Amino acid sequence: MDKIPMTPAGHAALSEEYRQRTSEGRPKIVAAISEARAHGDLSENAEYHAAKEQQSLNEGRIQELETLLALADIIDVSKLSGSTVKFGATVKILDEDTEKKVTYAIVGDAEADASKGRISISSPIARAMIGKSKGDSFEVVSPGGSRSYEILELKYV
Repeated sequence: MDKIPMTPAGHAALSEEYRQRTSEGRPKIVAAISEARAHGDLSENAEYHAAKEQQSLNEGRIQELETLLALADIIDVSKLSGSTVKFGATVKILDEDTEKKVTYAIVGDAEADASKGRISISSPIARAMIGKSKGDSFEVVSPGGSRSYEILELKYV
């Protein structure tokens, strides 16, 4: 499988989620299942079925985190530099249609959260920015139509 690019902060967040789910989440779910079993007939026990469902979801996420952490290619953004946009860049852009300014950090898929200003390297807007420099304009085609942007600032922090 291919390595997954990730910042140190993203790796730390996933590692903490993994630790929490395995050392705190698992025991709580096991206790909930044991308590629900004590209530008798399992075929009609909603608490038991809910706890088993929660266990299934937790174990699925643990497996997903194990895969992500095993394939992580941790890239220290503070050691990156350059005048073009690439993984790890923090880019301030201007929407040329609405004059709205937005700042995005380009991160790996597993740590992307647009509401916190972190977009995936594989997102359409990040792909359109890759290789561009400060002052360059670029276009992103989306289902809502084509949007034009200009790169105002580019830094690696």
